[in-house]
Amino acid sequence: MNKIPNEEMALQKDYIEKVKEINKQSMQKPLAMIVTYGCQQNEADSDKMRGLLCEMGFGITEDRSKADLILFNTCAVREHAELKVFGNIGALKHQKAKRPDMIIGLCGCMVQQQHRTDEILKKYPHIDLIFGTHTFYKLPEMLYSVMLERKKAIEINDADTAIFEDIPVKRKSSFQAWITVMYGCNNFCSYCIVPYVRGREKSREFDKIVEEVSDLVKKGYKEFTLLGQNVNSFGKGNEDGRDFADLLKALNDIDGDFLIRFMTSHPKDASKKLIAKTASCDKVAKQLHLPVQSGSTRILKKMNRKYTREEYIELAKYAKNKIPGLTMTSDIIVGFPGETEEDFEDTLSLVKEIEFDGLFTFMYSKRKGTPASLMDEQVPKKDKQERLERLMELQNEISKSRNEKLVGTRARILVEEISKTNKDYLTGRTNGGRLVHFPGDPSLIGQFVEVTITEARAWSIIGELIEK
Repeated sequence: MNKIPNEEMALQKDYIEKVKEINKQSMQKPLAMIVTYGCQQNEADSDKMRGLLCEMGFGITEDRSKADLILFNTCAVREHAELKVFGNIGALKHQKAKRPDMIIGLCGCMVQQQHRTDEILKKYPHIDLIFGTHTFYKLPEMLYSVMLERKKAIEINDADTAIFEDIPVKRKSSFQAWITVMYGCNNFCSYCIVPYVRGREKSREFDKIVEEVSDLVKKGYKEFTLLGQNVNSFGKGNEDGRDFADLLKALNDIDGDFLIRFMTSHPKDASKKLIAKTASCDKVAKQLHLPVQSGSTRILKKMNRKYTREEYIELAKYAKNKIPGLTMTSDIIVGFPGETEEDFEDTLSLVKEIEFDGLFTFMYSKRKGTPASLMDEQVPKKDKQERLERLMELQNEISKSRNEKLVGTRARILVEEISKTNKDYLTGRTNGGRLVHFPGDPSLIGQFVEVTITEARAWSIIGELIEK
């Protein structure tokens, strides 16, 4: 496996010290803020960048008006996320004029697209720093250049880079952690920009992941979510031959009370071995996110998903049979180019047959540079909207029905936070990932508790704390 050369990482450590020295000269500690868009992988990347910034002597703030450095970690999967970024950086133009020493940067998937970088440089001259998905480990070097020379720093590498390890991490949570196990994607679904901006699949070292999780368990972390564009591909190309199922078993064997989740699984690579390990490992959540995207075999072929409707249904039913109490969720895109009413009806019938516990639903969005963007028969927006509403109505009924079956049962949950809708309630998730709200004291945040389920809703359930 390719790794960033030690001398390169040593160089970045030198730049960390140089930036730290510059920051020490400030009257007060400079503050940095990272605004993250998109997937959990971006969240994990932001944790690493936040760690680098702390090493360089920055404090972290969530108040944009107080930030001396703002980084926007961007997403390219949907146009909506890109438009939000443009709105935010445009709004900072006047703040930058008042505070010329303020540093504004863009990074991540969006700027990995050349046409977006060109647009940013042309329309937003107040941006100081631009770097892509393969080069954020060079943040110390880039910042030093901006701070010392007041020059723009641009690091966009189109080539796949090697894995970089041992980067400091500053997580927002003290008990939940994103753990990246692999980067990139080799699937080239026709609608998806990810392989073009994230590069080809690369797996981290097996033992490095086990070591990272072991260390965090000792520090009191209670939940780990393993990340990859397709976690099922973990280990392909590594010399030792250990795969993702083997990784789940190794992590499960670590001493401690914690829970392991993972996402995302591609149906074409979800093996019986993976399903068996999910069933047998007591610390692995009985939860499977298995994106189907469409219930029509014809549309699946146009999407380049590499499985049929029938193959997906067989896999989903096998997983439900082998993993008692399994919570299964999925992704569905409506309005893919050429999707007819018959194709959409196939999607609805698949949803009825599988009975997912939850769905993440999206209207198809053109992404420049993907094969689907050039396809004929683009579906009108009004048709996409109507289909989305019908799909969501169906899934809401199914979700509520499945949640109602839990009323009266007990569930062990990890308490995550105070409820955003009722300050007297706490929020957590069941082993299967269902959202639970219940009355309780904030001192329980970060702990496992037992609740009795008392009420079912479509997207959440209500519980009562079982006092010990």
